[in-house]
Amino acid sequence: MNRSKKVGITVLLGLIVIVSGSAMWIMSGKWITEGQQPTADGSNKYAIILGAKVNGETPSLSLRYRLEEALAYAEKYPDVQFILSGGQGPDEDISEAEAMRKYLTDYGINEERLLLESESTSTYENIRNSKRLMPEDVKEVTIITSDYHLARARYLAEKLELQSDVIPAKTPTSVKAQQHIRERLALIKTKIVGK
Repeated sequence: MNRSKKVGITVLLGLIVIVSGSAMWIMSGKWITEGQQPTADGSNKYAIILGAKVNGETPSLSLRYRLEEALAYAEKYPDVQFILSGGQGPDEDISEAEAMRKYLTDYGINEERLLLESESTSTYENIRNSKRLMPEDVKEVTIITSDYHLARARYLAEKLELQSDVIPAKTPTSVKAQQHIRERLALIKTKIVGK
């Protein structure tokens, strides 16, 4: 094979990679947007609040935004039970689930409405472990997490045979760009690998 043919093949392969990567990037943005619907209406008996970073024992801003949405939802729909899902990272003094419990009870949520799932270390585990805390006949759930995170959470819930509606929490401005890039890559990986 002569040199010009090798260059042509290399250029063609490079273009294929660029076009495919761009298409996946655009699709992931579409998936993130679509993941934010339908909005929860109180019809599901259970809502899963997905954990996020805890600074010592204090919820990070991302987690506080999720908890603020949960508080408003809890007030509006007093019969909904909440599953607080998140394990403990090496730099966290307590589990994310425990930090959420403390925050919600400090703001007046009755502890009887809260179920803790404190073993998970990934979004897949959050959903899988939370499902185990619900009665077997429950097939629909509300998911509360950051807006950018909902598409992947809903996709994983569907893989685990749970239909979901959502409550999107805003993303802190300070981490918005970083989280959106990270989440797009994670969403693409999840769609390819399955979890």
